[in-house]
Amino acid sequence: MSELKPQEFDRLLRGSSALPRIIVIFGPDRGLVSERAEAAAVRTGIALNDPFAVTKIEASDLQKTPGRLMEEMQSIGLFGGEKLVWVRNAANEKALVDGVTALAAAEPETYLIIEAGDLKKGAALRKAAEAARSVVSVPCYADDQASLNSLIDDILNETGQRITPGARARLLDNLGGDRRASRGEIRKLALYCAHEPQIEEQHVLDIIGDVSETSLDNLIDALLGGDANAMIAALEALISAKTAIYQVLNAVLRQFQMLDTLRAEMDKSRVSASQVIQTHGKHIFFKRRNVVTQALSVWTTPKLSRELSRLQTMVLTSQKNPQIADSVAAQLLLSLTQQSVVRR
Repeated sequence: MSELKPQEFDRLLRGSSALPRIIVIFGPDRGLVSERAEAAAVRTGIALNDPFAVTKIEASDLQKTPGRLMEEMQSIGLFGGEKLVWVRNAANEKALVDGVTALAAAEPETYLIIEAGDLKKGAALRKAAEAARSVVSVPCYADDQASLNSLIDDILNETGQRITPGARARLLDNLGGDRRASRGEIRKLALYCAHEPQIEEQHVLDIIGDVSETSLDNLIDALLGGDANAMIAALEALISAKTAIYQVLNAVLRQFQMLDTLRAEMDKSRVSASQVIQTHGKHIFFKRRNVVTQALSVWTTPKLSRELSRLQTMVLTSQKNPQIADSVAAQLLLSLTQQSVVRR
């Protein structure tokens, strides 16, 4: 079976047809990858808290013991019944790729779920999955505004709450980059407003925080312009204003996602940065077009892909480890700024 679109995979999980035995879930949105892997694991019907029926393996460990995947897939649960092998943090480990290729041909009876990072077209693990009819692969890309709106609606429908347009817009500004983190922010807001008739913009500001738009715009423009001093000054202003660092990272992530889309169009159509902005960048505020044009001339598709992955990981890290988030994020933002300098 070839690569499935996320909505097709969601329908598969809700349907009554048999679940494929091998599922590879990958993409830059680690939270969404994890969510879909968990949903697939639940769909198998296996008790996930049963250590004799579920084996979890770090992909890096397979490199140390290449035969382990095959051994786990061929072993029988202590008390019989179905078994699940769950591989996490996969990339293109040779032992894993070889194992998937062999298992796909053997049509195993044990379930295998693989959580992988951002596998590019042509990556070994992705090719192995797509080449096998018995394997399902599912890409998980960062949520766009439509997906985030659906996520907000789903959660607030569960809680029976309403949200004003202004509050929704403010909330959207603080979401994205990681599905699990976005879900957590929405649920936190819903809990905060549990006894309110509807969620207002002030509630969002109270619980999530108000990013200083001026300082944030200054930071992004300084970063894309390669001005380290201005970027650091804007970052210090945001931190002094009690802005959560993950909000800053989310804003930078969204900017790099936009650059990635525009750069891909440049490469595909073989046009200049100014031409692609003229055609596909009409939403960019006119005062920022020069900054974006310069950035597109500096940032190539491979560089954008690499740094999008780093930003994605840092968004999640900054929420899990807030005590070190500011300093670590500052190093990443400085690195991005230095890479934005025009080489003459």
